[in-house]
Amino acid sequence: MSTLEDILKQVQSGELDIEAAKNQLTEHWQSQTVAELGFAQIDTDRERRVGFPEVIFGEGKSAEQMIAIMKRMKEHSDRILATRVDQAKADAILAEIDGAAYHPTARAITWFRHPMLKVHDGYIAVVCAGTSDMPVAEEAALTAECMGSHVERVYDVGVAGIHRLFRRLPLIRGANAVVVAAGMEGALASVVGGLVSKPVIAVPTSIGYGASFQGVAALLAMLNACAPGISVVNIDNGFGAGYYAGLINQNMAKRL
Repeated sequence: MSTLEDILKQVQSGELDIEAAKNQLTEHWQSQTVAELGFAQIDTDRERRVGFPEVIFGEGKSAEQMIAIMKRMKEHSDRILATRVDQAKADAILAEIDGAAYHPTARAITWFRHPMLKVHDGYIAVVCAGTSDMPVAEEAALTAECMGSHVERVYDVGVAGIHRLFRRLPLIRGANAVVVAAGMEGALASVVGGLVSKPVIAVPTSIGYGASFQGVAALLAMLNACAPGISVVNIDNGFGAGYYAGLINQNMAKRL
């Protein structure tokens, strides 16, 4: 296929008419922004548009499909993040993708062409109510770190022993954004929202007994939070929360 410069030169010389040039330009653009694998179309232009490459959602994909996607993405990007990957699938992927690393608590795989640096000033605090919420919290923390942010983790500070939270407040208040992951009744997000002056991203988790309805109770509590400054992502969506917090920290760093 002709390069963009070739197409423009052919139009300038009269070798190519406008309609043919339009068709070639469309093909050229598509070849530069989409990698076609048959079972997947990789958005190779996403990092240029929004600042971070397309993220692979591992659930429902076979290890073979993920390996093919990651190999193609390595041609276009310096970093890859794949979420919701179980251990068996991760073992198969790591055997094929040199330099990939598995993070079992976060259930995620990362790959970097170069060592990942904390490229943005400031930090994000990821707070979780209980140890059982850690997989979601770690997904958020790892996502923010992949975006170049430093993350401070504050775990097992739920409202049942709220004094544990108070002794970590200086660290939480110093963050540019705070992610709060909580299941059960989801009260921790409201508590934190009433104690800090920074954006709070609340993540309801599916942890809890029967009437928690796999995170619906926490979701509704967070959506109905009295404390202002709280936004809420979907149940167990640590990736979405970490990405949102990463954008906040990234844009604050740009302003400074």
